[in-house]
Amino acid sequence: MAENNPIMGEKDYILLKDFKVETEVDEENGFILCFWVYIFDYKAFPSTIIKQVFAETNSSSPLLVLNEKTLMLLPLTCLHNDAPGPGNTDLPSEVPKVTAEIQHPQHKWIHVGYEVTSDFVRLYVNGELAGELLLSSLLNQDFIPNGSRRTLIGVSGDSNLRGFIHDANVFPSTLAIKDQYVKDPPLRLSIDESSISDIEEDNGFWNIVGGKASCRRIFSLDVALLNAFGQPVNNELEVVASLLYAHNRLPVEKTNDEEPPLLVSCDGIEFASSDRPSKLSKGRASFKLKISKLSSKCDNRQFCIKFGISKLEGYRFLEDFSPSIRCISRNRTPRTSTIIWKKISAVHPVNGSQTVGLDYISCEPKHNTVHEAKLSPTSKRVRLGEAKISKIDQHREEYNSIASKHNRVENGFGSRLEARPENFEEVNTSQSDSESTGVQDPALNSVSSRGHSISDVTTFRYCLGGLTDRSILLKEIATTISDDEISGFADQVSVYSGCSHHRHQIKMAKRLIDEGTIAWNSISQSNLQVQWESAVFEIEEQFMKIACCTTRSLSQQDFELLRKIAGCQDYMAQENFEKMWCWLYPVALTLSSDWIKAMWNSTSPKWIEGFITKEEAELSLQGPRGLQEPGTFILRFPTSRSWPHPDAGSLVVTYVGSDYALHHRLLSLDNVYSSGIREMNVKVKPLQDMLFEEPELTRLGSIMRRH
Repeated sequence: MAENNPIMGEKDYILLKDFKVETEVDEENGFILCFWVYIFDYKAFPSTIIKQVFAETNSSSPLLVLNEKTLMLLPLTCLHNDAPGPGNTDLPSEVPKVTAEIQHPQHKWIHVGYEVTSDFVRLYVNGELAGELLLSSLLNQDFIPNGSRRTLIGVSGDSNLRGFIHDANVFPSTLAIKDQYVKDPPLRLSIDESSISDIEEDNGFWNIVGGKASCRRIFSLDVALLNAFGQPVNNELEVVASLLYAHNRLPVEKTNDEEPPLLVSCDGIEFASSDRPSKLSKGRASFKLKISKLSSKCDNRQFCIKFGISKLEGYRFLEDFSPSIRCISRNRTPRTSTIIWKKISAVHPVNGSQTVGLDYISCEPKHNTVHEAKLSPTSKRVRLGEAKISKIDQHREEYNSIASKHNRVENGFGSRLEARPENFEEVNTSQSDSESTGVQDPALNSVSSRGHSISDVTTFRYCLGGLTDRSILLKEIATTISDDEISGFADQVSVYSGCSHHRHQIKMAKRLIDEGTIAWNSISQSNLQVQWESAVFEIEEQFMKIACCTTRSLSQQDFELLRKIAGCQDYMAQENFEKMWCWLYPVALTLSSDWIKAMWNSTSPKWIEGFITKEEAELSLQGPRGLQEPGTFILRFPTSRSWPHPDAGSLVVTYVGSDYALHHRLLSLDNVYSSGIREMNVKVKPLQDMLFEEPELTRLGSIMRRH
């Protein structure tokens, strides 16, 4: 299928049904069979992956069988008369076999090693020993044939299973399977969930505003060409996107007078996605897409987007699919009115009294990503400049009122948390979730008078770019300009985008890049890859240094989550380190703040138990009879928010609401703990007190770790 392709030879990736290898069973010397397998389709379990054929009798039996989450191996040294035939995978209990548990075996590469000696048979999965069968225990049984025999491992897996085999080889048993595991990892194409922006995620579905040209919105994401270890592969191939129906994976049709269903936006011009593939650069391809179809116009069917390598059709591991998509019109978002917690930086008269409050921001800002899946469909940041009565003018008056009235506020700034309903009609009329070009924060009025050397073109490139574009741009400029220029650029971006949340991420760029480079050089010692276990000590040292923390170190569970974020296993490359660093550095910087550091260091109660996933937080709020009592909450750092995402390093509250449903809300501390407020000597309540004054939050929950 790909004999002329520079990155793939005809023999590199073989369909399971075409795989065939011969070997001779030598009981004295033994042998090792290693291969990668990728299962992409199955009809029933159990299914044979590989069968063994005995040359002497021309009979066959299963060798490797997949039964849902169990991989079963029938050793070559088993007497073939006692083993089941290839069509019968219900193994009798008396037939010796080796088993290994595999979670979610479909649509991923699995490395299988099969070692045979005169004493044992071993099964290896992904370089690790998964099971062993001692042949000495079978000496008094009729399972072991006498002498060596010519055996054909022939494969033709059965009709219930379809897949690919990569790098299948037979070696002497003196070689290490671990070396073969890391030698030639296969490729895969994958959507980079951390790069996704302008997509609202609702219970596993993507909600995207589409339709006619005046209404549809751009959403962006990156696709990465990786090896099986999650490391980028640098090949200049082209990736093409196409819109399919989610239920049958068939292309969405286009009539003669209609626009293409999926469009690529390039320099403000729309093209059919099939006409504009995106070229991979350093293993990544970026897409800015629009959908011209609406689910309501297609019998309410859902869509999905397929990404594939041009000219390499049929290689399923070089394809990836988005979750199911509800393509909706601007006036038909599925969100309903709810309470949204947002910042209030003003003194509001309530029943004749004065109260100043911090509210929350909902946990679905502009750059929502799928790692933080299943966010509340109603959770949305209020966009600036939306209301008919300008909210910017309100904020200007409110901000100025603090300076004149703060001495008269007896309880100080942040006396309680206030919840306010949001008008979602207004939210749906701007370009994005948290940004609106051309709206100025009143706190930034002085920016126009402050000079800096970065051009307006660069500023607009940052405002209009996706996360990957912004990261690349910051890496380009942060090492060549001064701290003052970085600060000016941060303020200018906040002015042009109308979103002050960018300021913090831009200002940390120089330190993040410089300290990350130093840390990686110290860890790698000029090596391309390093063992994860040897890197964790330096990672922890850097974390505690940035967080200004001397009393609390990272736990083993924390390191496991960091490894998951890095996308590596036993070995870490620079790309893995940078991915992990862009998440860890903003978190450590947040913890260096006095008001958060105290919560991190607290042991009774333990406000922040460590780095946990959204799923672990939700599991921890589950009681033996369902959810815990309303008001129970847990604090966590969202794993999907990495620098330069505006919310990188923020805290999220996961809690049980009064409706007995789980909710996730992003804490926004910008105004409460800003330098301007501190300079005014306004007394700020501890975050713990403000949390408990929120009616929705009544008791701190505890974490149940996965093991």
